[in-house]
Amino acid sequence: MIAPFFDDFVLELDTSHHVILNWQEKDSDRVFGPHQFSDGTLRAICLTTLLLQPEDKLPELIVVDEPELGLHPYALNVVAGLFSKASLHTQVLISTQSSSFLDNFEPEDVIVVNREGKESQFKRLNPTQLEAWLDEYSLGEVWEKNIIGGGPH
Repeated sequence: MIAPFFDDFVLELDTSHHVILNWQEKDSDRVFGPHQFSDGTLRAICLTTLLLQPEDKLPELIVVDEPELGLHPYALNVVAGLFSKASLHTQVLISTQSSSFLDNFEPEDVIVVNREGKESQFKRLNPTQLEAWLDEYSLGEVWEKNIIGGGPH
């Protein structure tokens, strides 16, 4: 869904016994190297591989800083859905500065971090306090308006 041109991986063992992650495009015999993916496609493949592991193989904690970097908006939504699914089976901690990414989550899923002096203050959002705002705006738009904090002061 994220890379519709992608057909399959072509794994190759080099002389040092390292696996080289080559790949093929659909309807082609040509083999490409991993460096021929865009940064966003590589990031999407890595995140998808992590998040689609069997439930019993997931780590106890997944921490990802700015998973949205380089992702197409559609891929961003797919990856956000995978994070939500994985969060049912493991603790997930994501930091983001993307209002589009934030739109994929519920207010109760979000903890806003504000810097006060030399300290970071953590505050879980209260959906009830945001009801009036969320009637007219998405969660990302509310954040962009600096209503919930987490922005420059």
